[in-house]
Amino acid sequence: MLVRQPDGPRITPYLAYQTEMAWRQDDARRAALASIRTEGDLLRLQVELRAKLLRMLGGLPSTRTPLNAQVTGRIQMTGFHIEKLVFESLPGIFVTALVYVPDRGRRPHPAVLVASGHSANGKTHYQALCQRLAARGYVVISWDPVGQGERSQFWDAAAKKSRYNLICGEHAVLGNLAYLAGTNLARWEVWDGMRALDYLLTRPEVDPARISITGTSGGGLQAAMIAALDPRIRVAAPSCYITALPMRMSNRIFEDPDSDPEQDPYGMIADGVDHAGLLVLMYPRPVFVAAAALDFFPIEGTRRTFREVAAVYRRFGHPDRIAMHEGYHKHDFSVENQAAAFRFLDRFNGVPADPRLATTTTLDDEALRCTRTGQVLLDHVDGRNLMDEIRDYYNAHVNSPRAPLSVQYFGPGYPGVSRWRVAPYEGSDSSTRQIQWEAAGTSAFDGVSIDRYVLHHSGGLAMPLLHLHSEGTRGRRVLLWVSDRGKADARDWSAMQQSLADGYDVVSFDGRASGETRMRYTALSIDDPSLAQKDFDHAYTSPLSGVLANYVYNALLTGRPYMLQMVEDVEIAARFARLRLGATDISITATGDAYTLAHDAADILPGLRLLPDDNAHVLSWAQLVKEKQEVWPIQYTLPGGAYVR
Repeated sequence: MLVRQPDGPRITPYLAYQTEMAWRQDDARRAALASIRTEGDLLRLQVELRAKLLRMLGGLPSTRTPLNAQVTGRIQMTGFHIEKLVFESLPGIFVTALVYVPDRGRRPHPAVLVASGHSANGKTHYQALCQRLAARGYVVISWDPVGQGERSQFWDAAAKKSRYNLICGEHAVLGNLAYLAGTNLARWEVWDGMRALDYLLTRPEVDPARISITGTSGGGLQAAMIAALDPRIRVAAPSCYITALPMRMSNRIFEDPDSDPEQDPYGMIADGVDHAGLLVLMYPRPVFVAAAALDFFPIEGTRRTFREVAAVYRRFGHPDRIAMHEGYHKHDFSVENQAAAFRFLDRFNGVPADPRLATTTTLDDEALRCTRTGQVLLDHVDGRNLMDEIRDYYNAHVNSPRAPLSVQYFGPGYPGVSRWRVAPYEGSDSSTRQIQWEAAGTSAFDGVSIDRYVLHHSGGLAMPLLHLHSEGTRGRRVLLWVSDRGKADARDWSAMQQSLADGYDVVSFDGRASGETRMRYTALSIDDPSLAQKDFDHAYTSPLSGVLANYVYNALLTGRPYMLQMVEDVEIAARFARLRLGATDISITATGDAYTLAHDAADILPGLRLLPDDNAHVLSWAQLVKEKQEVWPIQYTLPGGAYVR
């Protein structure tokens, strides 16, 4: 029987299932890299990895449109000055940036792109790092990522703040919509960085042969992806980002639950890329990994990934071009790690070694504003919101062929439920190719028998299931009744009675991560604690920071969307109904948003008939994109879904 787990963070069976799937996929990735024998083999692997990464991002823009760069202000510092810059990475997509320019030293200077991590004030948060680099003789550019700093996409002018938040909240809204359009928010983040580099190369102070990139956390992601895709980057130093994604899947709910879709490109693990693949794409260029022993990016994953890629550099004669420094601290580009990164950057950029770090001066947000109002979309009323860009991306690709849902469902990730045997539970749920049923008791109410079962499947998952039928009889007609809450409860009793009166037995169940199988834990956002102040049901399902959203992103990393896994649960329940309950006619229905699942399951699974419901509707992914819908039930996120419906 299913034992209720205590409240609080837990490695649930479903989380274990997800990570086990990820490790199996990672085994294949590591075996492929280990099979490399020649440098030619490695270069061919790079071509494959690059194509996969670009596919995950939905490609990059094909045209470098005019930057229309404008310097909006200048601050004189000691030994360098700061220029306030606004440029257009795409027509109408305005980027706010700071350029730190040494006043002394031999020109042209080496340059560093400093990608901003997650912070409400974006580039301003990383000014000390930029100042230290400028004092060493580097030209530095640091910019606000979309959704941070001066680039809010959801600014409430009356409240003078974002409708979400400027750390991860806006990224969740933007990134989830990007999934539906078959792309990823990182596409635009990478492009902003590439255009920042384009701008640097227009400056006579910059040596184009000595361009580096660094950044921490979300800036580490950008640094890694930009360096992986842009060979003009000669040295890369990502901080507090590199790990092994199966380990990240295990701890994200507890340590860093905020939704951040750019960190979860669809198939990143399944397609054999992971963070190791990003580093492999940088070979043979110098790479430095800054890490924190107490980071929520698991340090063991960092060590594992670094050792794996360092072995490749050694194998082909470049052991000096890859290094790692690990500080004993939490998630931060510490001064200790910066000093180690600077030594590495200086060595490969021909900068004289200097163990000292310059003293920095903290300037407030207003002093470093690049815009008059503090928000670029208020200054530039002709600017474009990234939600418009995502919609236009969809419109530009709407005629591209896409596999229908049934093809996606029965594709390579399909576990073969239609061939599973149904058998009594024998005390072990290790089998992955059968449904083992366990009787969990019977009760009766108002002339209705309620038989309770637990279905064990998939090597550790359990599905609580109810079979409702008239006392003393069992029918051949079965109605699968699904809900976003899980199986039916007292609130649904009148609907159950009506279905029984219509001649159906009713089967209702808790799919994976729903109902009794939910993790009874409210994930506390480290960036926006107010998100955890909702009631449990709303906190659990929040698309901005919640347990369910993290399950959804884990599923995307492994290439089997949670939406399709919910259909697997329907198929498991239907197979049990046929082979154990004797059903010969199976229908399905639902209320509210869950009707989307009922509709799609009936469309995908042979022999399953959809019953109409006057109070139900089917989500149109295309409509969500076209209408620039900001939030919807996160469990129905399907990459490229807008091209399907």
